[in-house]
Amino acid sequence: MTEEWRRHLIETAEGIDALLERVHRVAVLGIKPDDHAAQPAWFVPDYAQRAGLRIVPVALRYPDVQTILGEPVVRSLGAIEGPVDLVDVFRRPADLPAHVDDLIALRPGAVWFQLGIRNDEAAERLARAGIDVVQDRCLKVELEKRGR
Repeated sequence: MTEEWRRHLIETAEGIDALLERVHRVAVLGIKPDDHAAQPAWFVPDYAQRAGLRIVPVALRYPDVQTILGEPVVRSLGAIEGPVDLVDVFRRPADLPAHVDDLIALRPGAVWFQLGIRNDEAAERLARAGIDVVQDRCLKVELEKRGR
């Protein structure tokens, strides 16, 4: 049995460098609305947007919110139009398996589980589908390290 899928598990600084070089459009699953600016699920995508990345807010709650960070909100991964380079995930580890099929259908270049979020089974399924996966790292911190 081949372990080729493991190359999609991005764990090194070099791997993150290469991944971030090709990222321009980021869907943020579990983003918080603008009035939650003190929470990572808002300030991390805010930083990424200010660093030049285009944000697609995927708000699973807050039904009255129509825009976040000045961008129109979508309510599911399936509602995203056009290609996405990265899905930045702000969901509890136990909630991740429920999103894997939608993530695979979306076919982003990569999926990023934020700091404190790790689910090896979900990561393996995504990697076996050919999607790069970063676990338990903060996108904001990694962008800052690279001067973005």
